[in-house]
Amino acid sequence: MSSAQWHCASCDGPHEGRFAMAAFAPDPWPGSGGYEENGAIRFDGDFLSEDFCVLDGQYFMVRACLDIPVHGMDTPFSFGAWSTLSRENFDKYLKGFDDGDYLDMGPWSGWLCNKLEDYVGNAPLAVWVVPQSDRQRPKLYVMDDNHPLAIDQDNGISPDQVLEIYDYYGHRPSELGGYPG
Repeated sequence: MSSAQWHCASCDGPHEGRFAMAAFAPDPWPGSGGYEENGAIRFDGDFLSEDFCVLDGQYFMVRACLDIPVHGMDTPFSFGAWSTLSRENFDKYLKGFDDGDYLDMGPWSGWLCNKLEDYVGNAPLAVWVVPQSDRQRPKLYVMDDNHPLAIDQDNGISPDQVLEIYDYYGHRPSELGGYPG
């Protein structure tokens, strides 16, 4: 699963091995189109870049990584998701973003802003947002230890569950039973 090449029956594209999935924007994002430059951030109205989002000048979000270990694999499945931050913590994150040096490495509280397969529906899900050094995106950890996603973050998922996530988002291997080859 980690290195096999396979053809996607849904998007008709070739893929290789396991890959991360990512949400383009927070689910409440009202706009469309592309990203603005990170350095053009503004706090009035709506703003979206690859790493930052501001809604109505009062809601602040950052792109982060929600990792789930995969049984038998060295690296986790990673879902690029967005989380809210308070204005205070958003400012701290911005200040350390360019050099990856944060005086306060968190964890900071936030709300997950994207649905993730069957794990997360429309109800808000509280997460810990943990900044990373060396310009790596923050890591997200579900606060509720009894939530199915938190349990899987602790215990891991099977490779077949990763395939189910791919299928949910329209990247199903063309052969039944998993990866070809």
